[in-house]
Amino acid sequence: MVVGEITQKTDLLVIGAGPGGYAAAFRAADLGLDVILVDNRESPGGVCLFEGCIPSKVFLYLSELIHDARRAGKMCVHFNEPRLDVKEIRQWKKSVINKLSHGLTGLTEKRNIQWLQAQAVFEDSSTVRLIDSDVAHIKFRHAIIATGSAPQVLPTAVTGGKRIMNSTGALDFQTVPGTLLVIGGGYIALELGQVYAALGSKVSMAVRSKILREVDSELVAPLARKMSELCEDIYLQTVVDSVKENENGVDVVLKGEDGKTVHKTFDRLLVAVGRVPVTQELGLEKTEVEVDEKGFIAVNDKQQTADAHILAVGDVVKGPMLAHRAMRQGKVAAEVLAGMASAYDVRAIPAVVYTDPQIAWCGLTENEAKKDNIAYEVTRFPWGASGRAATMGISEGLTKLFLEPETGRILGAGIVGRDAEALIAECVLAVEMGALAEDLALTVHPHPTLTETEGEAAEIFLGTSTHFIGNRK
Repeated sequence: MVVGEITQKTDLLVIGAGPGGYAAAFRAADLGLDVILVDNRESPGGVCLFEGCIPSKVFLYLSELIHDARRAGKMCVHFNEPRLDVKEIRQWKKSVINKLSHGLTGLTEKRNIQWLQAQAVFEDSSTVRLIDSDVAHIKFRHAIIATGSAPQVLPTAVTGGKRIMNSTGALDFQTVPGTLLVIGGGYIALELGQVYAALGSKVSMAVRSKILREVDSELVAPLARKMSELCEDIYLQTVVDSVKENENGVDVVLKGEDGKTVHKTFDRLLVAVGRVPVTQELGLEKTEVEVDEKGFIAVNDKQQTADAHILAVGDVVKGPMLAHRAMRQGKVAAEVLAGMASAYDVRAIPAVVYTDPQIAWCGLTENEAKKDNIAYEVTRFPWGASGRAATMGISEGLTKLFLEPETGRILGAGIVGRDAEALIAECVLAVEMGALAEDLALTVHPHPTLTETEGEAAEIFLGTSTHFIGNRK
């Protein structure tokens, strides 16, 4: 058999090596399955490692340092304005990615998982054809689709030119533009908007409705105030009517809800209007897999599709596009294939917006409770009553709990403020274990810390809060 005609067989083929894919492959290998992992990149990691979660957090941490240096001036500690070396910053980002990439490659090899760099296309429910690979076909007992998502295209502002970019291009910049228009009001738009503002761009935003429109407005309020300080302009209830790229910039016409238009020119334009599942070119029409009109694959709680041989995890499955959700689903899929009694049964998937201030939430939200007529009570502990927040100059934060009125069971939580990414973990555990307000309140939190805000929010429900007299609502 000549090279290019090789067919291999495997217990499990995992298509896509992002967090969902490599988590599935690793867990399956640990459980004794023969696994082949296929992705069109050189090594595992997916969008999250190479173009999303990790590089964005590199830049967000740098912007956080810049914000902190400026905030320190209010505490009588003064720094000179930062000097940015874009070339070295890019190298630092690359070194972080390479370190994590090498780690994943090593874990793949240690588990004896066969790695193939290629694009996989289904020929039927038990075979894929590989493009750009010495192995032409793979026959599998089962496959897991974990191909992730891609930036959504805005027809009026197609990316690909020198001045119009999506989130991938925004994280691979060569220079910092003098002026930048960010189109979108979701977490990606806000995070990248803050990064570029910290690096020195004059940032404007055009938002179709409002900032983080599906997130608790009370949590969004402090971030909205911060964005108004950082941005030159924020155009709410606004759409992009036309875009024209030229040698001198990008000419943009914005149309407001009232029909009025704004004509402006920016050095660069960033389109961040959401993401879509990558399922269109997989050949799924040759299988029994069911896909909805938006490209999402239908699965049950075991991550099984309508095709008995194929499962799906991560961004290709309807729901929040979060790496940690994908990883959990990947492990569930692997365990199901190994014959374990496993299912994706999660009460509280945490979501985090890594801006300054950060926003994090989990479990039941106020919007969901109102929509589904779920009885709840809410308690709020303002960080203005937190000693630790006062020492850090971040008293604009807020911790909210949503509780079952009769029992005090914690149904959900929301936090806005510094280190919300870490603080939300305690609330996730509380929701998952069915903890009561009493459990959280009687847990001794170290003083002075921001974690006390969670304990005191629970104490408000019990009427025992030391540092704030709050009303249950």
